[in-house]
Amino acid sequence: MTDIKFGTDGWRAVVGKEFNKENVETVTKAIGKYVFDNFGLDKKIIVGYDPRNMAEEFALQTAEQLAGYGFNVLISDKVLPTPVLAYNAKHLNACAVMFTASHNPPEYLGIKFIPDYAGPATSDITDELMYNLNVPFKSKGNGSVAKYNFKPDYFAHIEKLIDINKIKELDKNIIFDGLYAASIGYFDKLLENHKIKFDSLHMFHDVNFGGGMPEPKPKFLKELIEKVKSTHNSVGFANDGDSDRFGVINENGEYVSPNEIIAILLIHLKKHKGYSGPLVKTVGASLLLNKTAEKLGVEVIETAVGFKHVGEAMRKYDPIIGGEESGGLSIKGHIPEKDGILANLLILEAMAYENKSLVQLQKDLYDFIGCRFYNDRIDKHLANTDEIKPVLQDYKNKTSIGDFNVKDIDTKDGVKLYFDDNSSWMLVRPSGTEPLLRIYFESDSLEKLERLKAQIK
Repeated sequence: MTDIKFGTDGWRAVVGKEFNKENVETVTKAIGKYVFDNFGLDKKIIVGYDPRNMAEEFALQTAEQLAGYGFNVLISDKVLPTPVLAYNAKHLNACAVMFTASHNPPEYLGIKFIPDYAGPATSDITDELMYNLNVPFKSKGNGSVAKYNFKPDYFAHIEKLIDINKIKELDKNIIFDGLYAASIGYFDKLLENHKIKFDSLHMFHDVNFGGGMPEPKPKFLKELIEKVKSTHNSVGFANDGDSDRFGVINENGEYVSPNEIIAILLIHLKKHKGYSGPLVKTVGASLLLNKTAEKLGVEVIETAVGFKHVGEAMRKYDPIIGGEESGGLSIKGHIPEKDGILANLLILEAMAYENKSLVQLQKDLYDFIGCRFYNDRIDKHLANTDEIKPVLQDYKNKTSIGDFNVKDIDTKDGVKLYFDDNSSWMLVRPSGTEPLLRIYFESDSLEKLERLKAQIK
């Protein structure tokens, strides 16, 4: 058996190498034992898969193996997004197994375990799964496998959360880039079902994702950006491979950062839909969110980087919205898991309620908080992982970085230094897989940002 390690969002590996029949059997056994030990055989298990190479085949292998242990298993009858399966875990009071590698390169596949609360597995659950990898588990009864359509219940839920009739009033050309990914047949179908016109591209599943990456970032959205620029009064949407992340292009053909999207939606949900509660964000997310929340009188709860931490805080605090800087969010009344389809619809809803362009909503946001923020990230390679701890310790002891005086230090995830100008910070986080430090910077001016970055050798 290859050394199997669960990261922040399950286990991922290259198909045909580490991701093979034997290792999938081992991970499935670990999941089966976890569900049996904590819930017994009465707990339903649901299985889904994204459009990646061999995802359906491995999903069927896992479903049959779990049935062999005595579980009743429902397997998706088609490719589906992670948030659709996650919602159904909660709806059906089931544990879920999703075959996806999210936004990883096409050669990867992964297994994500979703407990019945419909959010990412906590560290405690992951630790138990890791332990179970090396523990035997045998058949406990006669289970079953049945195909299931998870779409209708998810759609019914989304239609209660989103004011789709309001979106129908929006005078906007909607362009959807399917990116050959799992949101095809979901985001577009929701629009189609309600007779909302849209244009689209890359609307078929491709295991190689058209030779690109299933990641909704500007460099992989060039065709969408060009289409938005050449189409009057249009806005563009895309999701990653399994549709839990979003990418949005405004009417000028500009990528709108996830930080801006979360801030705009926080204002929208409080102002137009009467949502109450805190905002949950990661330590890596922008001060833009803190400033927006402050102006709205909304408490801010910060977590470590990674949506499993955001999801855990959402379950605890029931916030208006929870989000991360990498393009994941969810809201009150939904599941504690990021949902890119929901994010796309929420942006359309916010535009419809204000009857404004996305460009105007961005301008309104910055007028509201009275400043802008600029951010960047550099990766600092180290000789080996033994160097990580002393470097982090050194940052913990810093009283200044150049002419930036340290006002406060946060150590919930790496070391975050807040500076006394009250508008600049840097975060130093170790990579979980290699001798690498990720260093994030933010300030309210480009000049200060560059000055801060220049201090890092």
